[in-house]
Amino acid sequence: MHCFPEMNMTYDEAISYLYASTPAFHLIGKDAYKPGLENTIALMEHLGKPYTQWPSVHIAGTNGKGSTSHLIAASLQCAGLKVGLYTSPHLVDFRERIRVLNRNRMGVEATMSEASMIPKEKVIQFVEDNRSFLDRLRPSFFETAMAMAFWYFAEQKVDIAVIEVGLGGRLDSTNIITPLLSVITNIGFDHTEFLGDTLAKIAGEKAGIIKSDVPCVIGETNPETAPVFMAKAQECNILGNGLETTTCKLWFADQCNYLRRCRERDIPMCELHGLYQDKNMQTAYVALRALSNILRERDISLTTDHYKRGFAQVCTLTGLRGRWETLCNKPLTICDTGHNSHGIKYVAEQLEQLIPEHNMLHIVFGMVDDKDVEEVMKILPTQARYYFTQAQTHRAIPASKMLALHNGISPVHNAQDNAYSSVKEAILAAQKEATDQDIIFIGGSNYVVGEALTLFNQRPLHE
Repeated sequence: MHCFPEMNMTYDEAISYLYASTPAFHLIGKDAYKPGLENTIALMEHLGKPYTQWPSVHIAGTNGKGSTSHLIAASLQCAGLKVGLYTSPHLVDFRERIRVLNRNRMGVEATMSEASMIPKEKVIQFVEDNRSFLDRLRPSFFETAMAMAFWYFAEQKVDIAVIEVGLGGRLDSTNIITPLLSVITNIGFDHTEFLGDTLAKIAGEKAGIIKSDVPCVIGETNPETAPVFMAKAQECNILGNGLETTTCKLWFADQCNYLRRCRERDIPMCELHGLYQDKNMQTAYVALRALSNILRERDISLTTDHYKRGFAQVCTLTGLRGRWETLCNKPLTICDTGHNSHGIKYVAEQLEQLIPEHNMLHIVFGMVDDKDVEEVMKILPTQARYYFTQAQTHRAIPASKMLALHNGISPVHNAQDNAYSSVKEAILAAQKEATDQDIIFIGGSNYVVGEALTLFNQRPLHE
């Protein structure tokens, strides 16, 4: 373990301590996973149970839970509430995980700024004040980050917090809360070594956030997952019929048929542009309608106008990045955090739609070792030139292995496909070959996108 002074840490020292003293899933993978709530309960007791000091919305799911969390949080902010937002992982800065969206700081002032992120001084304070306890308990990085968020939200006296589940649901650290509303976006194959090898098993783990008498919105279902949610809902006494009835406590967003109404009347514009965002928008929309009924009982008004403004400014208000984000216009350069087959299929579909309008598609792509890589390879566009790469994490699949896997699976081979040892090298190679009429796509993992955002934040890599 690194040794740091007990007091007067710098921010970099505090972050280094968190990474060095607590196992981080995003760095080392499954060895950092600590299922169960024992550490969380101990942390919360030590901190005075901060999660009891604010109401919350709890959001789980395989994909889309980050976008859905941000859509809900932005809408609540537009309703004049001070909103805590806890998400993971971060792309560039650790502090992206912990945000307070202030009711008095809306609009351009908050654009992509540090205004909503936890201040560096608060990160230092948390580590200094709790270091001896953390040294004894040895929680995971995620448990510590979550505890910091809950403590900060209590200190800031937020009106409500939007809490994204880290992994699964039933045994996730965040499941210590009893929210006003639970949301499960969808179920796909991801983290199967922890959650199970069938959609029904994975749904069972995600359904673990459903609690007795707490209303719940399910974003997407299929014949395997719907019975799991119905059984859990019956167990928790939340079965109901129809969003408009006061007795309803369980809603399936994909059966509510609100998307057309959402798009054409209530939410005509959204700052998120990926095709997959239609489903996230519908889930968030139904969740907000359910939440408006709940908040009304607390004398809080949450209206369609609030969602309309929140959806239209979701990135501006929350700082959300990496969701079908345009990094450069010449050539058109887009990044996206889709990182499993369930998410990549939407990315691939949207790229296929863009190909006829451009000369050539260049794809900078890298993945980590716990993903369904072969399934992803089958989905990726065949009419493209690939620049396989690896992010700076030992979980990254070597670029040469990615290239070999692609060559073994794809029915179409481009002789110019290649492997690059760094994200920067791959992006520069793609930019060197691309014309202004081409498209460059960067993705495959949060890590690849995070490194790309860092590079483009420093300066445009290509004018």
